[in-house]
Amino acid sequence: MARAMTSDARKKDTREKIALGGLIVKAGLRYEKRALLLGALVELSRRLKSDEGEAFSQSDAEDV
Repeated sequence: MARAMTSDARKKDTREKIALGGLIVKAGLRYEKRALLLGALVELSRRLKSDEGEAFSQSDAEDV
C-alpha cells in the first residue's frame, strides 16, 4: 500500500514538472541556458517573498 502511495506521488510530481517545463516553452525560453533560467526563477522567487514582491505582484495584477 505504501509503495502505491509513493508511486502515485512520484507520478504526480513528474506531471507537475512536465507542466512547468511547458511554461518555459510557452514563454519562448526553450533555448535559454538552464543556469540563466534557474537564476532568473530564484531571483523572482526571492522578490515575490520580500516586501518588494508585494508591490510587484500588485502592479502586475493591475496590468491584466
